[in-house]
Amino acid sequence: MAEEIKKPAEAAAPAAAAAPAAAGADAAKGKGKATSARKKKIKRSFIKGVAHIHSTFNNTIVTITDPQGNVIAWSSAGALGYKGAKKATPFAAQLAGEAAGKSAFDQGLRQVDVDVKGPGPGRESAVRALAAVGLQVLSIEDTTPIPHNGCRPPKRPRG
Repeated sequence: MAEEIKKPAEAAAPAAAAAPAAAGADAAKGKGKATSARKKKIKRSFIKGVAHIHSTFNNTIVTITDPQGNVIAWSSAGALGYKGAKKATPFAAQLAGEAAGKSAFDQGLRQVDVDVKGPGPGRESAVRALAAVGLQVLSIEDTTPIPHNGCRPPKRPRG
């Protein structure tokens, strides 16, 4: 009986003693909370940017850059939590456009030139979402790559 009572107490004591030693080892290596703070975003001033909308049959990716091409904000239907066929819907593209547009608007962006690429179902709704957030759409350009009889396209899906 006495041995059974001592065993749990002995087992708890080494575990308690090991925990502070492990915490001290992490702090010595620089892995504590004080050193794991993220770098602060550098505040840049810009009013005009370019919104790149890449719309495929499976997903829609919205990237907003400054005129030099540095990324300000981005979002996609997949990044918002949609999976599978739901990523390919116009509604998911609308939410992706809103998320990227809101983030860019909060950083000071007010005007965008829209660059649409791809044949997907989310092209129009992503552009409308950018305008709904409050960004002024200056121009819309379609830069979908068109082959001059290059590679054979993929076979059509059976419906």
